[in-house]
Amino acid sequence: MAALAGLRVLAGGSGVTRAAHTACWQFYRSGKGQLLVRVTCTAWGRPFSSEVKSEDELQVRYLDGEEQGIAVLGINRPHAKNAISKGLVKSMLKAVDSLKGNNKVRTVILRSEVPGVFCAGADLKERAKMHPSEVGPFVSRARALMNEFANLPMPTIVALDGAALGGGLEMALASDIIVAASSAKMGLVETKLAIIPGAGGTQRLPRAVGVALAKELIFSARVLDGSEAKTIGLVSHVVEQNEEGDAAYQRAVALAKEFVSQGPIAVRMAKLAINQGIEVDLATGLAIEEACYAQVIPTKDRLEGLLAFKEKRPPRYKGE
Repeated sequence: MAALAGLRVLAGGSGVTRAAHTACWQFYRSGKGQLLVRVTCTAWGRPFSSEVKSEDELQVRYLDGEEQGIAVLGINRPHAKNAISKGLVKSMLKAVDSLKGNNKVRTVILRSEVPGVFCAGADLKERAKMHPSEVGPFVSRARALMNEFANLPMPTIVALDGAALGGGLEMALASDIIVAASSAKMGLVETKLAIIPGAGGTQRLPRAVGVALAKELIFSARVLDGSEAKTIGLVSHVVEQNEEGDAAYQRAVALAKEFVSQGPIAVRMAKLAINQGIEVDLATGLAIEEACYAQVIPTKDRLEGLLAFKEKRPPRYKGE
C-alpha cells in the first residue's frame, strides 16, 4: 500500500469524478453500481528497510522493542528555528516517499529535535533572496509536501513541544492527530507579512475548527497556546511540559503504541474511509466505507483476530 494519491471516487449516477490522492487504491463502480476498491500497486508487499538515511536537517528513526512499527521524523535546523527551507522540503519529501510504501511502519510521528520550537514557518532569510518568480513554485512544492504527508496511508501524529507558526502549523494540520505541550505556541500568522497561508492552512484549519473561527484566527494572525488550542479542537491532546522538554513527544509515542497493536491493514482502511468519506455526501461516504471494508475481509489478519479472540490471547497481526 502506498500513499493516497490518484484515487478517484465516482459519485453515483452523476458522472462527476472526485480526485483525491492515492497511488494504490482506485474506487470504481461495478456493473451493478456497487462501489469497489481496486488495488493499483504492489507496494504493500515491499519489505521493511531503513533506506531513508538521516539528513542534516531531518532525522529519521525506526523505533524497536515495544515501540516497533513507529517511525519518527525529527526536524533538525536549530540555527533557523526549524524554518521551512528548500533543503528541508526536499529531505521531507524523500522521507515521506520512502515511508508511504513501507508496510512495516504502522504509525509516523513528526517532531522537532530542537528544544522549544517545532517549526517557525517559512525560512524568511532564504525567501528574501528568492526572485518573485521563484516564490510561487516553492510554495507549491511546500504545499505538495503537506499533501503527501497528509496522504500517508498509516496514522500520523505531530508532537508540538514548541512553537508552530505559519507553515509549521500547516505541517501539523496535515497530520491525523496533534499532541501539544500546554506551553507550545501556534498560529497561522501569515497576514502579518501581508500574505496568506499557502501550504493548506486556509483549507485545513476551517475543517479542524470551523469556518468562522478559522477566519478569525487567520485574519488576526492570532497565536494560541496548547491549552487554548485544545479548547477549540485544534489539537487532540494537551500535556504539561516536562523538564526534558519532550512531553508532547512522549504522549505521541504512547498514543502510537495504541495504534500499532491493532490490525495494520484495518487501520489503513479506516483512515482511507474517513479521509475520503468526509469530503463527500453521506451516501457516497457509506459506499466508500463498504468498499474499504471489503478489503479487510480476505486478509489473514482478520482470521488471526478471530482466532486470538477464541483462544483468549493477544492477536499477532502481520499486515497480511
